[in-house]
Amino acid sequence: MQEFVGRIRAAADKYRLIEDGDHIAVGVSGGKDSLALLCGLASLREYYPAQFTLTALTADPCFGGTQTDYGPIEELCRRLRVPYVIRRTSLGRIIFEERREPNPCSLCARMRRGILHNMAKDAGCNKIALGHHLDDAVETFFMNLFLSGKIGCFSPKSYLSRKDLTLIRPMVFCEEREIASVARRYHLPVVKSACPADGVTSRQDMKLRIARWEKEFPDLRAKVIGAMQRADLDGWQA
Repeated sequence: MQEFVGRIRAAADKYRLIEDGDHIAVGVSGGKDSLALLCGLASLREYYPAQFTLTALTADPCFGGTQTDYGPIEELCRRLRVPYVIRRTSLGRIIFEERREPNPCSLCARMRRGILHNMAKDAGCNKIALGHHLDDAVETFFMNLFLSGKIGCFSPKSYLSRKDLTLIRPMVFCEEREIASVARRYHLPVVKSACPADGVTSRQDMKLRIARWEKEFPDLRAKVIGAMQRADLDGWQA
């Protein structure tokens, strides 16, 4: 855990993600990434030079019309001394039953982010932390290139002027395999998604392609991150 939290601190320091007095909302989906982020920030909170507080937020999509049981995550938040707010939504019904989206992930992500932004404001937070990691950044870079014909990626830090919120991604230096190891070692209470599209997305396809490319081009992910930093692409300054 110490090395993992160290990478979160490195990103926080480099991109000035955390400032004194911040109240940070942590978007918790129930997956390993968001739970590891929550635990990492809770640990960092104990010794980081800037004082900050946390609130965990979950927007339940209620896939299949069923509310998800987040009881184990509620217990984790109690142990971490982090307030936890769950909001039940109609995302599952809207996307899969009403609109019958052929490519649901993009719309679902946008709608869920909008709900989380509103929840963060309601909770009195000035920042919201999402669990995107290094692998996500590389996948996003290639998806933008091959699927949209553009060079770009999400930013480690961005300001949402319409909501007066700053969005931060403290795990951009953490690899997915390290996060998975943390989740296993500390028995994080992962809540499996009931999404019908889980595991059959364009992002999953890109993840598999990158794994194949790295057999031919070692350290491909590190090289992509380095290139984005040297080019100061979307705030990834060196």
